[in-house]
Amino acid sequence: MGFTDFVSDAGLTLLESWTTTRSYIVGYGPSQADVKTFQAIKSAPDAAKYPHAYRWYKHIASYESEFSSLPGDSAKEYTSYGPEANQVTINPAKAPEKEEDDDDVDLFGSDDEEEDEEAVRIREERLAEYAKKKAGKVKPAAKSIVTMDVKPWDDETDMKELEASVRSIEKDGLVWGASKLVPVGYGVSKLQINLVVEDDKVSLDELQEQIQEFEDFVQSSDIAAMQKL
Repeated sequence: MGFTDFVSDAGLTLLESWTTTRSYIVGYGPSQADVKTFQAIKSAPDAAKYPHAYRWYKHIASYESEFSSLPGDSAKEYTSYGPEANQVTINPAKAPEKEEDDDDVDLFGSDDEEEDEEAVRIREERLAEYAKKKAGKVKPAAKSIVTMDVKPWDDETDMKELEASVRSIEKDGLVWGASKLVPVGYGVSKLQINLVVEDDKVSLDELQEQIQEFEDFVQSSDIAAMQKL
């Protein structure tokens, strides 16, 4: 059977029923089945009318930048997925109430209620697993590439010792790069050195203060250029 036209209420009702007990259209992870179904829906379903379909839609939207890399057959249409004819059910929450005789009342709960509780348990477990995976994704640290000028006292300063002193500074989040000597006049050259820093870990002001402590070699230091990576 598969899903029907999502423009109609019938199509969205079918999706609502399907996602009541499922986090994904097929299997236990996002796939092209979810992509094709998502793309067939023009906008997010009404959260009040179709809460499970809305939850599924927002969840799959978080993968939108990864759609092309998700597993599955991208050539299939959304109508290839969804329930077979014998799987179509009415959302238990919206099913009409059945009149019961007093003799038929189950004081310990009906089978339908047990099925509802199991569906809720499965859905909550899958949502918790998804939240755990999302929480485990660490955002890349913000970094900057910096060009620093380190000026010596005079033309008699040993520039190799000066550079070695600067590079001897080690910090978590600091990586020294290429360097060169740049003439500034009267036989004096300054050290121009590149470095990459993690913004949250390395203070450039503190780094310059440490460089300034090599007072036998260093007259001053300046940030010549800085760019975010």
